[in-house]
Amino acid sequence: MGTTRSYGEACRFAHALDLVGERWALLIVRELLLGPKRFTDLRDGLPHASPNILSERLRSLESHNIVRKRKLPPPAAAQVYELTEWGAELEPIVTRLGAWGARSPAPPEHREIGSDSIVLALRSLFDAEAANGLEAGYALRIAEDDYRVGVGVGGLELERGAPGSPTATIAVAEPGLLAALLSGELSLDAALASGGVEIEGGKRAVRNFFALFPMPEPCPS
Repeated sequence: MGTTRSYGEACRFAHALDLVGERWALLIVRELLLGPKRFTDLRDGLPHASPNILSERLRSLESHNIVRKRKLPPPAAAQVYELTEWGAELEPIVTRLGAWGARSPAPPEHREIGSDSIVLALRSLFDAEAANGLEAGYALRIAEDDYRVGVGVGGLELERGAPGSPTATIAVAEPGLLAALLSGELSLDAALASGGVEIEGGKRAVRNFFALFPMPEPCPS
């Protein structure tokens, strides 16, 4: 099943938009960049997409070999969606698009954000020069979701799951708190005092972590 509309051009850029330009398509890709998800997980990550639209977009992405279905072995025996190797090549495109959007002269009206989305935003914000040879592993716990953020010679690594012996651990009650800390709207001291954020490893290590992800200057309006 293809997308419902086409630009009808031989231009490869137009063809790429035929494949992933429909509403929700790239956000589905975003949701799968950190690994496979069940349909219910995708619905949780994209609460404003109706089940019918989500199913339609998944079928379209499958038909274009961007996403595939896979059944997990017992005892899980659940069906999950994952990116194909070709689909995973969209990661730098999604990252750069996010970095471009972060420089919008007008911030988004809606402040809601998902756990995977804010973790993936770290890749858009990462300042390799600020890392300056740092090798460290950080644990992020966002509500009930665990992530590993690795910084090293290879750059930035993002994974689901809790790392062993992290340099520092940052636990936030909901994704918006992490977004506020990254943007500077909320100070670490105020976040800790609110009780919505807990850390292990000391404030200095946590501040060093946030220094790796500076917010870009907005584009002049």
